[in-house]
Amino acid sequence: MIQRFLLRGGVRAVPNARRSALASGGAASQSQPEQSLAQTGGAQLRLPSSPSARSYSGSSPLRKKAWDPSLDEYKYWNREESKHGEASYVLDMSPESIQREARILCLAADDDRASGPLTDPSRDLPFGSRLLHAGTQPTDFPDSLVDERPNVLFVSPSCPHARLQLPLLLHKFPTVEWIHVRSAGIDFLESDELPGVTKRGVIMTNAKGQFSSSLSEYAMMACSYFAKDIPRLLAQKGAKVWNDFDIEELRGKTMGIVGYGDIGRATAKLASVYGMKVVALRRNPEKSELDPICDEVYGTGKLSLQKLMSVSDYVVCSAPSTVETRGMVNADAFKASKKNQVFINLGRGPVIDEEALVASLKNGRLKGAALDVFSTEPLPEDHELWDIDNVLIR
Repeated sequence: MIQRFLLRGGVRAVPNARRSALASGGAASQSQPEQSLAQTGGAQLRLPSSPSARSYSGSSPLRKKAWDPSLDEYKYWNREESKHGEASYVLDMSPESIQREARILCLAADDDRASGPLTDPSRDLPFGSRLLHAGTQPTDFPDSLVDERPNVLFVSPSCPHARLQLPLLLHKFPTVEWIHVRSAGIDFLESDELPGVTKRGVIMTNAKGQFSSSLSEYAMMACSYFAKDIPRLLAQKGAKVWNDFDIEELRGKTMGIVGYGDIGRATAKLASVYGMKVVALRRNPEKSELDPICDEVYGTGKLSLQKLMSVSDYVVCSAPSTVETRGMVNADAFKASKKNQVFINLGRGPVIDEEALVASLKNGRLKGAALDVFSTEPLPEDHELWDIDNVLIR
């Protein structure tokens, strides 16, 4: 059942998008089919062309309905706040409401287990949808499929050279109306041709919101790991030695968040429950003027990042990988970091200068690091991060 694996994470954001497309993009009024496709099952991407006194920097205050005005511009599925089962209820109770069939192509590697719910022939797809074919390059898709007029394309990060294959596949199948990326990040699709995709009316969505809960819980686990000195606890237990030692409280500490998107804000929510102060870095700080969770918000830029690093006991980086963010957390940023800081990276590996991170761990500037992503994945066996004791690697 799609609804069951949807609740478990990973690629499961994609079937949610697919089901929503059928019940909204298909079941919505025929006068607004594209809007329905774009606003369900993922965040519509804006692709680039070539509680008390809170402080923020940026433009003058604006009155908006949502704490973040951007939330008024698009909709996305979020595990913490969105309702489950609405689309499936419509399909089950009123299958005749479907206005058009979803004819699906899938760009994914053959061994991509995360795409199994879509590509496994033993699994049933929602009523009104068909998987036409799956492959990793246009030549894998028979020319005869043109007559089927495919209108949905799912793209997985497992597809080799996806940034090259996507434009070629769209050229071969010009009837595609909606592209859904099963990951939150789309950097693996970046190319000179990508901005032209939306210009021709193709909607692109991603899995924004799917991983926020699990990653924010991982971040708080990492904070507790170093605050409570879990390695020492385990070592003493293994040695059968009873020694008292002091542990830190998270309450009263400052968490800095670099990249205050869905993952960043989910982490901030948990940190605030722990009694931590939250400061954040985001491109448009005025959008967090009404945010009840963030205590301070800084704009982007070298000086803002260094300020955040200098006041934060724990830093969570959840920034996407873009031209502007690659290498953003560099040696200067780590030099500005507060003594004994813990650095946690949940976003994208290339955002961090890994050599500078390693140096800061070795010279004692950082108390530790918890890393979920790396510049090269999987992390090579000979990488020195494996040999540094105060590093968590997921």
